[in-house]
Amino acid sequence: MIIIADGGSTKTNWCLLNEDNKKVYFNTEGYNPYFVDQEYVINSLKKNLPQDLDLSKIEEVNFYGAGVHNEEKAAELAGAFSAVFTSSQVFVGHDLLAAARALLGKNEGFAAILGTGTNTCIYNGEEIIEHIDSGAYILGDEGSGCHIGKKLLVDYLRGYMPEEVRKEFWETFKLTPDDVQENVYSKPLANRFCASFAKFVYDCTANRSYTRQLVKTSFSEFFKNLVSHYPNYQKYSLNVIGSVGYSFRDILEEVAGEYGMKIGRLVRSPIDDLVQFHVDNRAKA
Repeated sequence: MIIIADGGSTKTNWCLLNEDNKKVYFNTEGYNPYFVDQEYVINSLKKNLPQDLDLSKIEEVNFYGAGVHNEEKAAELAGAFSAVFTSSQVFVGHDLLAAARALLGKNEGFAAILGTGTNTCIYNGEEIIEHIDSGAYILGDEGSGCHIGKKLLVDYLRGYMPEEVRKEFWETFKLTPDDVQENVYSKPLANRFCASFAKFVYDCTANRSYTRQLVKTSFSEFFKNLVSHYPNYQKYSLNVIGSVGYSFRDILEEVAGEYGMKIGRLVRSPIDDLVQFHVDNRAKA
């Protein structure tokens, strides 16, 4: 049996694949090595993996995760997984490779992640050949849930938020400006905290014009600072994995059109297509 997992900063989607390619899905929290260490990952897995999962029968673990930007970060996670899946060969790769494989399979194209964070690449059907660093949630991540959430929180702190939105925000969260500052600067996992407000932006009915413009500004910065800097980017369609791109797809399509780019596939989660990629490769092996 093998396991395929797609790990964002907030959530990890897992699929157990048996010898007959029967699939069993389950979820845990996300394991971004920039925010959690090996001990945290090991303890979380032991607590959150299905109790009836026979770890001794898992031959292979393929984990694609946010924050796996280099060999050092990959090794940190691989060590944690090997400590739990003691009978398994462990592969740890970048979540951007997972997105490209899920969206494009063996075809060339432009792949992006718009979830808690942001990432982009050009993929040649085998590997990522062009990549611009997103800068992560403090320096960049334009277009992400975290970026949208930060814009909302800044408007709240500065008093720029329309009164009707501010009222709905307060009734929903009961957060004072001091509470916001504490969660961002004093508590762990500030990226998840900021990204959690993207759902409020989606759900808020008090002033659709305001929330729509907030998202459009974030997507415009995504194209201006990231997408448009790829060579010949307009020859590709924009293929996107992630809840933010999927949920705000009408705004994303509008901004893409302004930059001369068409929308390709928009998928909320890559896990089904990623599993299929591994099933197809397994059949060819």
